Amino acid sequence: MSTYNFGNVNGPYGHIDTRDGTPTLEALMAVAARLTEALRAEYPGLVGQGESIEAELALSAEDGLPPNRGRIRTALENVAIAAGAGTGSLTFTRQLLHALGL
Repeated sequence: MSTYNFGNVNGPYGHIDTRDGTPTLEALMAVAARLTEALRAEYPGLVGQGESIEAELALSAEDGLPPNRGRIRTALENVAIAAGAGTGSLTFTRQLLHALGL
């Protein structure tokens, strides 16, 4: 059983609760939105990666099918390669990678 909190210690930015093994789509979408916000501030050239993750999760919400993990993984790996240690972008990326089991 584990709950992953992310953000700084002064304010909650949400969490991904994986106690039952599967995070909710809504929780994943919220984290993806935070990732995109962090990318806008820290790595503007990578905003498209965050937007593609959000688009895949939104499509999943619309059609009821699982999100395309390959596209999400590629986008997350692109961010992970470029994001520096200690950045919000890397923190959110790691949380999504772990929550999705990628």
